[in-house]
Amino acid sequence: MHSSAVFLIEFGAIILGLGLLGRFAGRFQFSPIPLYLLAGLAFGEGGLLPLGTSEEFVAIGAEIGVILLLLMLGLEYTATDLVSNLKTQYPAGLVDAALNALPGAAMALLLGWGPVAAVVLAGVTWISSSGVIAKVLGDLGRLGNRETPVILSILVLEDLSMAVYLPIITALLAGTSLAAGSVTLAIALGVAGLVLVLAVRYGRHISRFVSSDDPEKLLLVVLGLTLLVAGIAQQLQVSAAVGAFLVGIALSGEVAEGAHNLLAPLRDLFAAVFFVFFGLHTDPASIPPVLLPALALAVITTLTKIATGYWAARRAGISAKGRWRAGGTLVARGEFSIVIAGLAVTAGIEPSLGPLATAYVLILVILGPLTARWTEPVALRLAARLAKPTPTAQAPLTEAHEAVDDQDTVGRA
Repeated sequence: MHSSAVFLIEFGAIILGLGLLGRFAGRFQFSPIPLYLLAGLAFGEGGLLPLGTSEEFVAIGAEIGVILLLLMLGLEYTATDLVSNLKTQYPAGLVDAALNALPGAAMALLLGWGPVAAVVLAGVTWISSSGVIAKVLGDLGRLGNRETPVILSILVLEDLSMAVYLPIITALLAGTSLAAGSVTLAIALGVAGLVLVLAVRYGRHISRFVSSDDPEKLLLVVLGLTLLVAGIAQQLQVSAAVGAFLVGIALSGEVAEGAHNLLAPLRDLFAAVFFVFFGLHTDPASIPPVLLPALALAVITTLTKIATGYWAARRAGISAKGRWRAGGTLVARGEFSIVIAGLAVTAGIEPSLGPLATAYVLILVILGPLTARWTEPVALRLAARLAKPTPTAQAPLTEAHEAVDDQDTVGRA
């Protein structure tokens, strides 16, 4: 009875605190994600007031939060949109991997950690946080922007790449044979491909099965189906986030719209819990010794992510403002980076890798929402100063930018 009371008090205080932090962030019109993370640091290991009985429940809530974030993002697009974007944006995925994985690998080699640690840190710096970026897009009201499908395509390519990368890194860390690693990889690729085919070819049948005029039944079926697919995907070494996202794109029409309205409050709740959980498992005392390498890596990969998004959006014919928004939005790292670093820490290949990865992700998960908001206005202001337009050219330039703004947003359902 006593432990139950303590759990209710702790978890109630967490939810109340998140609500107050969200209101504070909303008052000053910025994303509450950094505040949620700082709250997690305050109540985690080595923080001001570590939690006790509610930590396990927070961990489960965090997993559900990531799944719901990706489900809701998937509901914004149809399977046709996804396939079209993947076909047109796969070069951006290759550029993304080259620009953002190489700095991590180079840093590990410079620190003398060896090739296996280099492969691990390459994954940490390569993968953007789908969870953070989905939340930021919603907070900034950009889900209907023209550059958002480009961002989404890069995120999906990254998440699908994890179906290849995670089995490889697991085999490297475990020191298994080439044959065993190849079998694991083949299973992961097969499952990911099967789920994608089902989502694209049989989306209408899935929507018909899920459809219901009763909001309660619709909520239960959609939520249950999403958690089931995500769990099966994760059990088979495929990302749970990928599974949830594919469930989202498989649903269309009135079903997608109804599910979106019903699940939005749950997404906001569990997404906030996810960010708190991330901070809970970071000891503030482990950050200072690796802060300088983490800062250097954060600066370099912030620039490379902005370059990736800008190049991809330019290739897709997006205007200058949309290109800068795409680049700034991709900066945040999060859940996948921590998963990758956690595998290395468990294997014990390099004691400093875990703290460095944690510090790096904390920097970028706080910086990411800021770059998403401010990269575009700062870049355009600097470009305007460098261009030094004449007074006669000022008015037409302003009108052109306003016209571009109108083209940067598409209608929302």
